[in-house]
Amino acid sequence: MEGLGAFLKSRRGRVTPEQVGLRTFGTARRVPGLRREELAHLAGVSAGYYTRLEQGQAGTASTQVLDALARVLRLDRVETAHLHNLARRPAGPRLSAPPAEEPHSRVLSLLAALGESTPALVLGRRGDVLAWNRAGHALFAEHLPFDAPWQPDGRPSVPRMFFLDPFTRDLHRNWEELARIHVAYLRLTAGRFPTDARLAELIGELTMRSDEFAMMWAGGEVSDCTAGTMRLRHPTVGALSVDYQVWLQPDSPDHRLEVYTPNGPGSADALRILTQAGAEADATVAGGG
Repeated sequence: MEGLGAFLKSRRGRVTPEQVGLRTFGTARRVPGLRREELAHLAGVSAGYYTRLEQGQAGTASTQVLDALARVLRLDRVETAHLHNLARRPAGPRLSAPPAEEPHSRVLSLLAALGESTPALVLGRRGDVLAWNRAGHALFAEHLPFDAPWQPDGRPSVPRMFFLDPFTRDLHRNWEELARIHVAYLRLTAGRFPTDARLAELIGELTMRSDEFAMMWAGGEVSDCTAGTMRLRHPTVGALSVDYQVWLQPDSPDHRLEVYTPNGPGSADALRILTQAGAEADATVAGGG
């Protein structure tokens, strides 16, 4: 799991003196970004205190200090929230395995209300699929059993699928863009839940088994995941594009309902064909054919 010092150091290296109005007089610099003492001066803290903060030896930083650092480092809203999450983390937190996640009955009712023409998934804090409708399953994981989300020990993991599952890799035409979003959101989640042993295990597994994940994770990006576009190459209906949007759940804030809508008439036709094919397959099974 990432620590406060590592995050500060990575962001310090991205801000040039010119961006914050410092004059360097053309002198050679050993680091591409700000020096520790420069960042400390601009944030209004002593160089010694900031050094201890970056080394994890300064205890808990105040909200005012963190906001000052965020301002100088030009952090956006999500990055600033991540900074505060890291600063609240106790030193040497002990990992513990949380209980299996269960989707709230209200989100399941909402999922059912969407029907089978609108693909949707319910995702847990680590990106595990807690539930999906037939359309969501057919769109993203028709190679997996439909009842997989109802088996806590065998739930599909979206991060694992993105980096370790060839079907998912081939499905997404903008795979790299979406993969980076998943990694950045996973980092944000790791800051919110620093003691989650299952989350730490997931990050460790992906780092060891996927060079691409390891490279993206080392990049230090952090962002939320609320809306965007997926360009797909589906084995049943061919090329299509869908927009996704995330609905947060007040009763279970760690969980997200992701809903997918067609991006254009051609994609709408492809979704209708896919949904109809799934309905016909279900009818065949139900009829014993």
